[in-house]
Formats: sequence, C-alpha cells, structure tokens
Amino acid sequence: MPLPFDPLAQRPRRYLTTENTSMFEHVLDQYPMPSVGLGRPEVSDLLYEGGRNVDVVPPELYARYDVKRGLRNADGSGVLVGLTTISNVHGYNKVDGKIVPDEGDLTYRGYHVADLIRAAQQEDRFGYEEVSYLLLTGNLPTPAQLDDFKARIGSRHQLPEGYLRIFPRTTFSPSIMNVLQRATLLLYAFDNNPDDTSPVHEVDVALSLLGRWPRVASVAHQAYAAAKTGAVPVVPPAREDFSMAETILDVLRGDEGFSHDEAMMLDVMLMLHAEHGGGNNSTFTCRVLSSSGTDAYSAYAAALGSLKGPRHGGANAKAGEMVDDAAEHIEDWSSDDQVAAYLTDVLAGKAFDGKGLIYGIGHAVYTKSDPRAQIVKGYAKTLAQKKGTAEAEKFELIERIERLAPEVMRDVRGITKPLCANIDLYTGFVYHMLGIPRDLFTPIFAIARMSGWAAHRMEELYGPARIIRPAYNSYMTERPYVPLADRR
Repeated sequence: MPLPFDPLAQRPRRYLTTENTSMFEHVLDQYPMPSVGLGRPEVSDLLYEGGRNVDVVPPELYARYDVKRGLRNADGSGVLVGLTTISNVHGYNKVDGKIVPDEGDLTYRGYHVADLIRAAQQEDRFGYEEVSYLLLTGNLPTPAQLDDFKARIGSRHQLPEGYLRIFPRTTFSPSIMNVLQRATLLLYAFDNNPDDTSPVHEVDVALSLLGRWPRVASVAHQAYAAAKTGAVPVVPPAREDFSMAETILDVLRGDEGFSHDEAMMLDVMLMLHAEHGGGNNSTFTCRVLSSSGTDAYSAYAAALGSLKGPRHGGANAKAGEMVDDAAEHIEDWSSDDQVAAYLTDVLAGKAFDGKGLIYGIGHAVYTKSDPRAQIVKGYAKTLAQKKGTAEAEKFELIERIERLAPEVMRDVRGITKPLCANIDLYTGFVYHMLGIPRDLFTPIFAIARMSGWAAHRMEELYGPARIIRPAYNSYMTERPYVPLADRR
C-alpha cells in the first residue's frame, strides 16, 4: 500500500475556539415541548392520539379508487411522472404489461457508469468531477473543460469569511445531515442574489455547494467529536487543487494524511452515488420544490432532509450497523445456519433494531442485480484483503448475508420476487475501512448526489416549467357544525 502523504505539510492550521466559531455554543431550548411542560392529561388524548385513527385509510379503498400509493403501480414499478435525459436506472423489462426481472444497469447521460469508473481507474485519475460535469452539461468534458470545471469548484472550497462565527451547529444535534441542511440555508444569506434561477446562477450555486459541503460536514463532525472528547477541532486551509475525494479525506484526516489508493476508492463511491434517476425520493423532492420556482438552497436543503431518512440515504448507515450487530452476535461467521438464524431473528424483530428489516437487501428497481453493489463489492474485497485477516473475514460475512438473506426472506415472508443486494450493504464496510466515521456515511452520499440533484433541478426549471401538483381524492363524509358550547 502506498505510503500515506501529508497534504497539510507547510500549511498553517486553523484551530477552532469559542472566539472564532459558534459551534461550541450548545444552545438548548429553555422551554419544554408541550407534552412535557403541560403533561398528558386526559383532555389532550384526542389531540395526540386522534390523528392516528382518523387518518387511517381502509386498504380496500386504495384499490377501489386506483390509488398509486407511494407513486407505485400495483406491480411495484414506479408511476411515470416525467421524462429525463440525465440517467437510466434499469432493473427489469415490461413484457405484455408484466415485469420481467433483468440484470441491473445504470447509465449517466447514455454512458454506462461501469465504463466511466473503469476509465478513470485505469488512467489513475479521479473521475467524480468528470461525472459531475457530464451530469450538469450532458457531455463528457475535454481536458481543458475539465480543468476549468475543477478550478471553479476549487475556488469555492473555502467558506465565506465570518461563516464559522455563525456556524449552525449550535445545538446538540446528533445528525450531520441536519447540520448540512441548516448550513445550506445559511449560505442563502451569503448570496447577493439567492432567488435568481437563471442558468448561470444555478450552475454557480451547484459549484459552490460541491466545493463547500465537504468542509461543512467535516467541521460539523469534528465539533460533535470535540464535544465528546474535549479535543480542539482543526480545520486545514482549503486546497483548490484537490479533487472531491481528496478534499473530504483532507479535512477529515488532518495530520494523519491519506493514501492515493484510499482517495481513489472514495472517488469510486462518489461516482456511484452521483445520480440515480428522477424517481428516487430525494431527487423527486428536489424536483417538486424546483417546480414551484423556489430558490436552489431551499430545494437542496429539502433533498437533504429526504436523503436523511432511514428508508433512503440513511440506509447505508443502518446496513453498516446491522453488519456490526451480526458480527457481534453470530458466534461462527462461516456457519450458514447461524447467519440464517440471525437474519430470521432480524425479520421477526427480535434482533438488531427491532424493525424487521434486513438492510442492504432489495431495491425498488433492481431485481437480479444492483450494478453499483457489484462494483463496490469488487473493490471492497480487494481493499479488505489488503487490510488483513479481520477485514477479509468480515467481508466474507457480508457475502454470506448477501447470499442467504433472499432465501430467508422467501421462507419467512413468502417473498417470491427476485431480491439482490443493493449498494448499501457494502457501502458502510468500505467507509469503515477508509476510516470514515458513521455519522458521515449519509453526508458523503449527499455530497456525491449534489451533482445529480443539480442536473434534475435544472431539467425541471428549464424543461416542464409546470408545478408538480398530484391529486388526493377525499372519501370523508360531511358533518353538521356543532356549536362550541354543545360539544362534549
């Protein structure tokens, strides 16, 4: 493995203290939530519990009114709500109206993601910026265009002067994604014309967030860690010539440095997470807000909120936690019976988080295979073998989970459709080997996906130009008004 290099050599450190940042001002709300401050007397039961009953729709009504719950058709495929030239997520074919499982494929602007990654790796260069340019413009860049693109992102690596003094990590928020949302909305205030939706300004905002989100996320993590350990966070000066992968590891590692191989591995992860169609929850959220004509900062902050959810981007951290839990509770990792028994307990809600979900297995589109998972798996195996026996054995445990989980789900849940491992199953393991803290798993996903969100936002702004407004059918009955004094 190449010797780690210190990209911070000869560069002055910036130590963060209470004098130059507000991140240590852990301001708490002095006023408790109503259910705590005023308690839960009987008179409040309808307020807190009523909605749970009144808002439950009888399942048979969905079929009667042909409601596409979750914007899904009865066969599980997504409802067609738009057209795009940005990417294609392929996992099945439709023949005579029926879904026929197929090997997964992912293309960006017509190029297979596997080809984009392979080319960058073979030429020993970072590929995320090339992918980002491709998504935003629709074309692969020339060398001159790529250098110009990198320079524009690099010019925004530094945060605005005075930004850290009002840095939004002023509470004990355990979520870096929450911090990223607030930090993004705060950057709106530093923009001279934040509501401008012209193409030039939209591209500038996208480049700015691509440049600044890595530092924001890393500073937030350091502040959270410092609150636990008492250490003094250090923010290295920005390096305009660093790639996205190098920038993330630079701010995160500090004096420890990082190897070229590690940066190249992270670059692969960024390329794989850069884009995944217009129908995924966070991208669709971005498109919904963009269709209203709102500013870019608001649209991207909303997308972050969506990605934070455990059913979406937060699943990569949950999958990593599940693998760690399996490693702790399975005595013999090489035993199919013991691994299957653990997975059975997970589905029964007796193991891990009690939710009854095997994270990292199954996907809304992919059936036979997730091309991203296959690519990550190959790199993860190589990296695990380099790291040593312990990591190699854990990789084999994950492989065993991948192989056995579909069988267990068929036996326990009666699921007959093809199930494959998705990218989340191996993402956490790769990030662990790269020394990336778990609270940054989803933020790194967001940093990578920023390119895709920006492409879809601009496609929505300059394409359909019509606000997204689906319908909800009311099935309630009319009731006569009862005067306040007569209600019991």
